[in-house]
Amino acid sequence: MGIVSRMIGILVTLLLSWVLLRKTGHDLITVLGIAPSRRRLKECGVGLLFMATIALINFLGQAHFKQITYAVNPDAGVGQLLNACFWVLKAVIFEELVFRGAVLYLLIRHLGPIKACLLSSFIFGVYHWYSYEVFGERLILMAYILLVTGAGGWMFAYAFAKTKSLYAPTGLHFGWNVVTAVVFSSGPVGAQWLVPQAEAVEMGGWATLLFFVLQTLVAPGLVTLFLWRRGKRGVTSAS
Repeated sequence: MGIVSRMIGILVTLLLSWVLLRKTGHDLITVLGIAPSRRRLKECGVGLLFMATIALINFLGQAHFKQITYAVNPDAGVGQLLNACFWVLKAVIFEELVFRGAVLYLLIRHLGPIKACLLSSFIFGVYHWYSYEVFGERLILMAYILLVTGAGGWMFAYAFAKTKSLYAPTGLHFGWNVVTAVVFSSGPVGAQWLVPQAEAVEMGGWATLLFFVLQTLVAPGLVTLFLWRRGKRGVTSAS
């Protein structure tokens, strides 16, 4: 999807969200927590740095086990890298508006935060069957994609539910995606800053399990625990 179509998609999604929320008596700016504040910008920045760090650990660790070396792409100038970052950001905003926007807010009101976040994460995982073009492929691959992206979907949805804003999930989502696509050139924007220099060898079972656990349990678990404990502290302070 090109830059113009991404922008159109974001604007259309915002318009549909506004109509849906207006029909149900809610305000778009309030519900999505769009208005910037110091706290929200901090949540976005901390989420970005956390998931960027997790992504770095993931790629560098897998590079070790797969015996991959990376080199700087001589054709990737500053302008190209900035354009790639902008493309990734627009893709993230679009997905956040769709999966963690007005619909998730209404689901939380009707189902409660846990059930709503679980449903959102499942839908997010199924969506990636199609975006990764693996639907109808091997069941093991489909299950892997569902679990990995669904875990990310849970993390983003729970961040939205607990912070009542799109800033935190956007930061988390962008931190992972920008390192994946722009730093390590593993994504739809093609070769960017670092490019692999050799064919990867297959990782062993324990190494594969290690990085699977990092993505599905460690990162989402740490974010969930942090937000849950922060929420508990807030309740205690208020009482």
